[in-house]
Amino acid sequence: MRVIYSHCTLGNHVYYSRYLDFVEAARGEFHREIGLPLLALQESGCLFPVVECSLSYLKPARYDDGLEISLWISHLGPARLNYEYEIMRGEARLVQGCTRHVCVTLSEKPRRIPEEL
Repeated sequence: MRVIYSHCTLGNHVYYSRYLDFVEAARGEFHREIGLPLLALQESGCLFPVVECSLSYLKPARYDDGLEISLWISHLGPARLNYEYEIMRGEARLVQGCTRHVCVTLSEKPRRIPEEL
């Protein structure tokens, strides 16, 4: 992804909470790539709200930087799912982090993660 001007502070670094938007977008792309878009899961009655998140800011990203966001599933349990993230600019690691999710129904009752996932 490319950092746009509205992501940045007056000091020309990405505002810290924007990185959560970046990893959210990456998570959506990941699910499309594996053939299980989050919207399709939602339409089947399955949501994955974030219950915890953590980001470590190692170096700042700046306006017009090209970033690569990698993610992987670090835990897949009966009803819990964790993703790990790494945001890179070339060879420089800028941010690393994780989000923890629980699988729930549309009425926010816990449920098992669908078998296809």
